[in-house]
Amino acid sequence: MELIDGLKSQIAGKYIRIVLPEGTEPRIIGAASRLHKEGILVPVLVGDPAEIGRVASEKSIDIEGVEIINPADYAEFDEMVAAFVERRKGKVTEEDARKLLLDENYFGTMLTYMDKVAGMVSGAVHSTGDTVRPALQIIKTKPGVSRTSGAFVMIKGDTKYIFSDCAINIELDAEGLAGVAVESAKTAKIFGIDPKVAMLSFSTKGSAKHDLATKVQTATKMAQELAPELPIEGEIQFDAAIVESVGQQKAPGSKVAGFANVFVFPSLEAGNIGYKIAQRLGGFEALGPILQGLNKPITDLSRGCNEEDVYKLSIITACQSL
Repeated sequence: MELIDGLKSQIAGKYIRIVLPEGTEPRIIGAASRLHKEGILVPVLVGDPAEIGRVASEKSIDIEGVEIINPADYAEFDEMVAAFVERRKGKVTEEDARKLLLDENYFGTMLTYMDKVAGMVSGAVHSTGDTVRPALQIIKTKPGVSRTSGAFVMIKGDTKYIFSDCAINIELDAEGLAGVAVESAKTAKIFGIDPKVAMLSFSTKGSAKHDLATKVQTATKMAQELAPELPIEGEIQFDAAIVESVGQQKAPGSKVAGFANVFVFPSLEAGNIGYKIAQRLGGFEALGPILQGLNKPITDLSRGCNEEDVYKLSIITACQSL
């Protein structure tokens, strides 16, 4: 069964509502139309219905029956403003809240926070900061998770891997890396991956001496303490993590070395470069970034995404809400 088909089966008949706040973007409208027609989930577009209708007509996209919410005349806007002011605990006045909540990302995030929808997918025309900032201010991270992170599921045929953090944190300390490891293992399970986590470095089990390698060693110990039931290995080089013969030579007896399927990169620089090499040279499809560690699922699209990406990531976001 194809990955996405398997995920569809998880949410079939649950009518999970996912908000797509960039309602006038053709890629978003097209994905919403497909999701609505297939009955996979309930897409909710944000924006002026007349403008959304105009764009849909120009692109010959059928949006009959697709739910559209206009922040300018939303019946529960006052309730949303009050909830936002309370959530921000004095950092935002009511007047400022009314202005901010006309922004589609803030509005969509509040719909998610207030359980009007189960999750949000944005970023086709907005930067990562514009998508993540409202999520961190309103949804916030789970208890015990200090930072959100961005994972990609890398797919080629029947092969599936998780790469993270490839999207959010330029540099993390050991505690942050440990948190990413545990959250990435949870993400893996959504896709039917039995996680074996590799904490990547340029060193394997002390083969190189440097503060950067030591940080990954420390992060590995912390992750193992956070989730003792998970197989987590580090610090480990990529070849030792994925090639059995190399792994057993460099880390003999390891349950992860040579068999890893969840890869935690030591920095955003390494993660971003790594997933793009796998995508462009290795022929892997990169789905994501999938935001991890938040109380509710928020997905940040790439501005280079296509309609298919929006469609698939909406399904993934719905599965995260289960």
